[in-house]
Amino acid sequence: MHRSLRHLVRRGEDRVRRLRVLLIFAWRHRRLADLASPTTLTEQVQRRKLEDRNPWLHQLADKLAVKDHVAALLGTRWVTPTLWRGTELPAESAWPLPFVVKSRHGCGHVRVVRDERDYRRARRSARRWMRQRYGAWLDEWGYRDIPRGLLVEPYIGEDERLPVDFKLFVFGGRVRFVQVHLDRAGDHRWIVFDTGWRRVSPASADPDPAPPRTLGQMIEAAERLGAGFDFVRVDLYEVAGRPLFGELTFYPGSGLEPVRPATLDAEMGRLWAEARLLPANGGGEAGALPPPAEASGGSLI
Repeated sequence: MHRSLRHLVRRGEDRVRRLRVLLIFAWRHRRLADLASPTTLTEQVQRRKLEDRNPWLHQLADKLAVKDHVAALLGTRWVTPTLWRGTELPAESAWPLPFVVKSRHGCGHVRVVRDERDYRRARRSARRWMRQRYGAWLDEWGYRDIPRGLLVEPYIGEDERLPVDFKLFVFGGRVRFVQVHLDRAGDHRWIVFDTGWRRVSPASADPDPAPPRTLGQMIEAAERLGAGFDFVRVDLYEVAGRPLFGELTFYPGSGLEPVRPATLDAEMGRLWAEARLLPANGGGEAGALPPPAEASGGSLI
């Protein structure tokens, strides 16, 4: 009886989750998602929310734990050092200015600290982050079991400018597109290129930026990190002429931000669908990945 009741409860929870995903998608995109046969990137993200239960998502979405994995695969020079980790920031800052405060269990939880006023604001934000169960409302399962926590890193930007963010879209272990984010602290916008550095997003007032000098290294690193997954976005920076790891993203924009043009959304969705069928990806979600301690394939430094 108890087993039957639990089964009914789970079925009810699954239906509520599916309905919530459909309604939020329809609200953002003004259309219904095809969850049975998703054809676009934004629809594929919704499918992942409902179906992908690969335990690696927890470890690799964890902003702290992922550093060990990246260091094992690429080398320690790719990883921004952690100055402090914990659950409550001390009353007084103890690190050279400027520095960055992040949560380990969420997305978009970042505060740049340049002075004591910034630090007081960061402490207030951090307390709020620690109360949040990130990912629950948008059904991003990969964040569910990440321990709530905080970390402090050195600031890697130049003066007041945040570093340019390069987001590499990896399908079946191959980089297909690079999204370049501009002016993240102000008029935030982005341009998408293919790997030949041809713009595939709509024309804009921004001239095409030159490709990073380390683009080849970035692509090689992203493909190592993306091996065994049908899709992951690998976020990287180029600082003082060398590439640095940012994070791995399994739910870009939660699938709720429009991908323009629509043909690009469809092309990314097609690549994801094809990658799911590759034997290296387990014929579906991520294939068997070795533990980080056994994953080193040689440093890229």
